Amino acid sequence: MSAHTRPTPTKDTRSSSRRATRTFVAAITLTIALVACCASLTSASSGDRQGEYISCVNTCNTESCQSSNDNNNNSNKEPFTPPEHNLDLSLRLTKWTCIDNCRYLCMHSITENAIQQNQPVHQYHGKWPFHRLLGMQEPASVLFSFLNGYMHVLAWPRLKGAIPENYYMRPFYLGYAIVGVNTWLWSAVYHSRDWPSTEKLDYFSAGTAIMYGLFYTVIRITRMVNIRAQMVWGIVCLIPLLLHIGYLSFVHFDYGYNMAATATIGGIHNLLWIGWSITNWRERPYAWEPTVSAILITSAMCLEILDFAPLWGILDAHSLWHAATIVLVPIWYRFLLKDTEWEVRNIKGVLGSSHRD
Repeated sequence: MSAHTRPTPTKDTRSSSRRATRTFVAAITLTIALVACCASLTSASSGDRQGEYISCVNTCNTESCQSSNDNNNNSNKEPFTPPEHNLDLSLRLTKWTCIDNCRYLCMHSITENAIQQNQPVHQYHGKWPFHRLLGMQEPASVLFSFLNGYMHVLAWPRLKGAIPENYYMRPFYLGYAIVGVNTWLWSAVYHSRDWPSTEKLDYFSAGTAIMYGLFYTVIRITRMVNIRAQMVWGIVCLIPLLLHIGYLSFVHFDYGYNMAATATIGGIHNLLWIGWSITNWRERPYAWEPTVSAILITSAMCLEILDFAPLWGILDAHSLWHAATIVLVPIWYRFLLKDTEWEVRNIKGVLGSSHRD
């Protein structure tokens, strides 16, 4: 056979190639569909436009908040007592104001009446009517966010102990754990108290985590061991992230655009790993795991499509999305450690080795 003659593909090879192509196309179709569904979500808030709610809040404000100020103005002997002084300690510690409390009480009063009369439950100021706990607006999401962050904390010592110092992905995987802890910390803060500042910290931390996922994924899949190339790629990722944050901060905080942007980057990240799975499934017995993880995480993300009123005033679709990701975090770390073990055993991507293929 000539050196330039290619062997004729066998029937099994052609069949495997067709199956791989169909799998890849199906994965792309699924990801695009789910991203489109997620990006189409809206945050309707009809409850705070109801006349009943507006009247209730105004009455509460007059009787509970302004009356307290009037009493202080009419008394020159007594020191000034803010209306928040009458709130529980947990509410004062979490910076609830008197008018915040009025909105909360009116929201739940109207919601309870609606449930009793089999009427639809409305959102108020962009959120469902949750029962607060110790001043936390969405206690279930706070708990699940902390548990997600804790999964990253648990992964830290495993990564440090299992990944050799001369493996080029070690700093990036350790960085992933740090970024993960930061992301879920701000998620917990935001779901505790929804302010413009905490909302931005939550959204920007999540966007940073998604972009960082794409950053280290490209380095791993392309086996980019050259430090200068890593720095150039890092700048390529950093510039659009900063522009994204700048636009949301100083131009327009567009929820639809933010979701579409982050879902697109997340979709690219998933497709890269799916493609890696397809090209490595013969060589590596664990190569299927990234595809399964990508499908699971994308499916869990689209729990939010359901967008139903919280069960028992606690669990809504968004909190369930946070709950679903708790078990997915250690699954992903398990894959990263398996891949690291295989790479090191086969002397691939080990700094100082001459076998960097």
